[in-house]
Amino acid sequence: MMPSYQMQVLGTIRSPYKQKFAIPRQPGLIAEAKAELVLEPGYDDDAIVRGIEAFSHLWLVFVFHQTADKGWSPLVRPPRLGGNEKKGVFATRATFRPNPIGLSVVKLEGVVRTQGRLIIQLSGVDLLDGTPILDIKPYLPYADAIPDAAGGFADAAPETDMTVSFEPAVLEFCQRQKDQPELAVLIEKVLKQDPRPPYKKQKAEQQSYGMTLYHFNIKWTVNGVHNHVTEIRHVQHKQQDHEVQPRSDS
Repeated sequence: MMPSYQMQVLGTIRSPYKQKFAIPRQPGLIAEAKAELVLEPGYDDDAIVRGIEAFSHLWLVFVFHQTADKGWSPLVRPPRLGGNEKKGVFATRATFRPNPIGLSVVKLEGVVRTQGRLIIQLSGVDLLDGTPILDIKPYLPYADAIPDAAGGFADAAPETDMTVSFEPAVLEFCQRQKDQPELAVLIEKVLKQDPRPPYKKQKAEQQSYGMTLYHFNIKWTVNGVHNHVTEIRHVQHKQQDHEVQPRSDS
């Protein structure tokens, strides 16, 4: 029997991404995706973050908490390859791993204490809301950035031809949100990543989707390479499904 280890959750992520759908494939792709890491009691002493603000970026070790109970597979189908080709799980960053642990580098925006809680402010995150954090380490450019490293099948940042437009009422709604002044930019950048599953990208007919960012429910249509945001509203209850069925007129 191999030894097992019990880990302590140091803190929890509060992020705009309320479901796996629409989360960027990697960190740093959407700078406007801001989050808070709320440290748990026992790990929220000011001494624990002393000196952290000297670093611009942090490594976060986290748990894929929504897929941890689904087991793992030695072979997976990376979305980057259109979901059509299998790779070994250790050759990917897939969530279905022997140990459901992820690694993400994020930008440090600051450290604050609010209502007695110690909070690390972050941006450029690719983390689901509620993600448990197991460890925090400073990013060291001289050691962690390797300019001539090979990136395999993901050698460059993903790019799409997707364009985005907004209904005037949606854009006006976004502009009124003083607590999220970059909401429209965040929505645009998320949609330009084309979060649809690979098999949906092959369909020619117009499709309708929905997602939740922060406490907003956003609906949009996709026609070819164009996204059009049709509706936005405050979330009234917990979102259950990420995909909206196509309307009868689509």
